[in-house]
Amino acid sequence: MSLIRRSNVFDPFSLDLWDPFQDFPFASGSSSLFPRISSDSETAAFAGARIDWKETPEAHVFKADVPGLKKEEVKVEVEDGNVLQISGERNKEQEEKNDKWHRVERSSGKFLRRFRLPENAKTEQIKASMENGVLTVTVPKEEVKKPEVKPVQITG
Repeated sequence: MSLIRRSNVFDPFSLDLWDPFQDFPFASGSSSLFPRISSDSETAAFAGARIDWKETPEAHVFKADVPGLKKEEVKVEVEDGNVLQISGERNKEQEEKNDKWHRVERSSGKFLRRFRLPENAKTEQIKASMENGVLTVTVPKEEVKKPEVKPVQITG
């Protein structure tokens, strides 16, 4: 069974799969009783890109923090007609033979987030831009048609 979660709060629009072992420090490799799901421990650190989703009267707006990534390293796609998928990858810095690392805290690896869009989303008009490490994806909404009011003649 797959559970859906986002920042420890149930989010019915997020399609991220919950991994119950993601924060456990299990050793990687086949000799371990519980092998890590990913052998690259740094992939898990970057896997949960933080994304805000707000709805305005005109659009659904997604903002993702992706510091240090170029727009060519991020993909924005629509799957199955109404699932917004944001993905990307930050590569490890090349190690030189003479380098001596004292600390490595910046994360690297892949991330993938999916969001089921509401029926009123105009997926064919999605726009994305990136500025100062923040990806902004704007999904316009269909205008709500107000019921037409017709005057009725009163006789009598």
